[in-house]
Amino acid sequence: MHTAAPMHLYDTSRGEVTAFAPGETVTMYVCGITPYDATHLGHAATYVTYDVLQRRLIDRGHRVRYVRNITDVDDDIIRAARQRDVHYLDLAFGETVRFDDDMAALNTLPPWSEPRATGAIGNIRGLIDTLLTQGDAYLVDGAVYFDTGAANGFGSLARLGDDRMRQLAAEWGERPDDPAKRNPLDFVLWRPSDDGEPAWEARWGRGRPGWHIECSALALRELGPTIDLHGGGVDLLFPHHESCRAQSEAVTGQPFVRHWLHRRWCIAMGARCRSRPAISCSSAISENVTMLLRSGSRCCCTVIGGRGIGTMISSPTPWHDSLGGVGPVPAMLRSMPPERRSTTISTRRRHWRRSTPPPRPVRGCRQRPSCSASNCERLMN
Repeated sequence: MHTAAPMHLYDTSRGEVTAFAPGETVTMYVCGITPYDATHLGHAATYVTYDVLQRRLIDRGHRVRYVRNITDVDDDIIRAARQRDVHYLDLAFGETVRFDDDMAALNTLPPWSEPRATGAIGNIRGLIDTLLTQGDAYLVDGAVYFDTGAANGFGSLARLGDDRMRQLAAEWGERPDDPAKRNPLDFVLWRPSDDGEPAWEARWGRGRPGWHIECSALALRELGPTIDLHGGGVDLLFPHHESCRAQSEAVTGQPFVRHWLHRRWCIAMGARCRSRPAISCSSAISENVTMLLRSGSRCCCTVIGGRGIGTMISSPTPWHDSLGGVGPVPAMLRSMPPERRSTTISTRRRHWRRSTPPPRPVRGCRQRPSCSASNCERLMN
């Protein structure tokens, strides 16, 4: 049975730390990767953050249904596949395998479900059909757009002004100046495919889905109309999560998410990591883990355990080394008196140990077979 006292987590939609008191089963959706290139330490910081949260929920007695999607059809992956002269699904498969290896090296728990966008085309077409029938979407020359003007409170999640939303929409390639749109912030649900691009049949025309509708379809299919917690990097807040919320609620008529949690930028590594050469947030995870293993530093253990990365939730604050490498420092800990803070940190150490899965060998490590992400202190030379 789960602990009665609620957790307190930062809620993006409210802009403050609030109680998070789900039922015995917690539904959690975190936006996954678009597998067109190697994942980097920014991805690692994000997924380790939600891994810590998942472990904490499990330790409190909850069953966690954690869904992390794979966006295997998207403009970026189509472009990268064309540049490499490979099929987009072959590229997605290879990069997903690398991502899974990276997550194993970081010793993260596997998600409850990891669905792919290409496996939900039927669900996507069903959502779009509902939105068109209800008048929440419109068709222009084979493309289907969501009508943000008809949406209830569009922009309320990100709490941004129209000018800022238009700026971000342009940066993400949403084309707010598209003359086919009724409103500049309208976003595409379905677009006609160009020659050589993946395409599926639909009653409104042959084409492929937009980015936002993929996540809504997967989240609703896997977890139902209302999710306890939805997470991801803060860069996804607008337009992606704002759009997902609007279209999902338009379909179901129910709140899409009870608690929004966004991880801020990866801006710093722990003090031990900063002194190491060639450790970059833009480098591949596997490259950084290998470098740390070869560097002769215990830093690899803190990175693999998720304790060397500056992973703030409510503000982009660097890692605090004074916490002894326990994990990210939530706002609730920063506001505690020192004596209560030390007790809480000790409790978190015990929780971490109790919820850690059996050791798995570190890829590329030349140590004896018992060497793992949790005990790798005898490092490669």
